[in-house]
Amino acid sequence: MLTYSKPEGTLVSSKPFVDTTLTVWIAAVTAAIYPWILDAFHWSVTPPVATIQLARLSAGTSLVAGLLLIAAFAVPLINLLIASRPHQTSTPTAQNVRARRFALFAVTAPTVYVFFGVLTYMAGSKIPDTWIWTPAWLVFGYLASRSTNAVIAHHPRTSSHLRVAHGVAGSIVAVFVLFHIFNHLFGLISPEAHAAVMDIGRTVYRAKIIEPLLVLVMLFQIFSGLRLVWTWSETSADRYRMFQIATGVFMSVFILGHMNSVFIFARTWLDIPTDWAFAAGLPTGLIHDAWNIRLLPHYALGVFFVLAHLASGLRVVMLAHDAKMSTANRFWWSGVLLSAVVSAAIMCGMTGLKLV
Repeated sequence: MLTYSKPEGTLVSSKPFVDTTLTVWIAAVTAAIYPWILDAFHWSVTPPVATIQLARLSAGTSLVAGLLLIAAFAVPLINLLIASRPHQTSTPTAQNVRARRFALFAVTAPTVYVFFGVLTYMAGSKIPDTWIWTPAWLVFGYLASRSTNAVIAHHPRTSSHLRVAHGVAGSIVAVFVLFHIFNHLFGLISPEAHAAVMDIGRTVYRAKIIEPLLVLVMLFQIFSGLRLVWTWSETSADRYRMFQIATGVFMSVFILGHMNSVFIFARTWLDIPTDWAFAAGLPTGLIHDAWNIRLLPHYALGVFFVLAHLASGLRVVMLAHDAKMSTANRFWWSGVLLSAVVSAAIMCGMTGLKLV
């Protein structure tokens, strides 16, 4: 059964959003076990003799490794799905909203885990990350599940000026991001090819005037996006919009963590170049290093979500310019499929596959 909220005229479903306590605990538990899934995958593909390659693993071990990797990628997907469930009424409770926001935060677990790992490494922590990570998520889940069930009285609205500014800033950032992604595709040829293309781009985006302006635009994009998410998370939205929101949350954390890794960790703390070796975790690589394994879904989802987020934004623009819903949706699905292909290609290059 479908109803319309009186103030907004927004289509909502009378089907329950989801049991809010269950939503929170699904998010908390999946995020809490995420590092353990990655560790299990790493252990399954890294035999005692480091020189034995993945191709020589038994069929049974390869199957287990594949299932574990799928399980790791399933963590953000599961939380995206439960965050996308519609609110029960046009006046959701604080508990409904907090559950959705908590699930959206859990979508970011792969990139938060990398950000967290860099910070603990810089802090010189001797405690394994998982010993802090897992209890912390369970505690956060407990606190989030105890929120009040009061009805939210106001009707959230977003500023049209903020939406436009976010879109304009996004267009500027997209130029850099698309070049960055295009650059990483050259990793399929060789690290030297990647470096040659990167050097061309760096003459522009590392210029003394351009780089700080680009950082400022990215920071504006992050915080304006999160402000929009905070409002939209209180409203009923279709799955396309919720996908756009969730990918935006992921990208906000990803970009912030990436800037920390590049500007503070690599350039300042370690004083090393942020080249192909840095990105690919050489000489050990992404898969066969106990710490670097967390970079695999972090990078893969980062590329996929940024491209899919752009496709989601273009879908909204198409609808605003009177495009047919079916046409806009087909464009979105094509963009998401292309995003997955590009992400897979880049990760193949970063894990050692070469085309020539």
